[in-house]
Amino acid sequence: MTKFAKFTLLSAAVATVVVSASSPALAGHRHHRNDAAIIAGVVGLAAGVAAGSALASQPRYVEPDPVYVERPPVYVEPQPAYVDEYPAPPRRTYVTYDLEPWSPQWYRYCSDRYRSFNPRSGTYVGYDGREHFCTAG
Repeated sequence: MTKFAKFTLLSAAVATVVVSASSPALAGHRHHRNDAAIIAGVVGLAAGVAAGSALASQPRYVEPDPVYVERPPVYVEPQPAYVDEYPAPPRRTYVTYDLEPWSPQWYRYCSDRYRSFNPRSGTYVGYDGREHFCTAG
């Protein structure tokens, strides 16, 4: 049915264009009768009927009514927002060696442990910015 309405509307539009194009040609003959106006009125009426039927035959979407379902309330125990008891941070343990200063093991230990270790003086720069002698033991 929708295709029929579309073709009817299209044919009415084409007929309107043809009649409106022929009206200026007939205006030069000075007819006493107003046949072109009557034809244009009939074509306009047909085009209006076709357009109205095409619009009326379009399917419409109807929103379904909402369905409300009552559910019993469910109590959920709230989780605490903060925790007071945190585990103690792990303690750093260092393996201490009783290494003799200036020995190859002592050099290896101090250079591995301190990035700022100076093997010429046997010192490293601490977090306080001062030099400290490396003791391994």
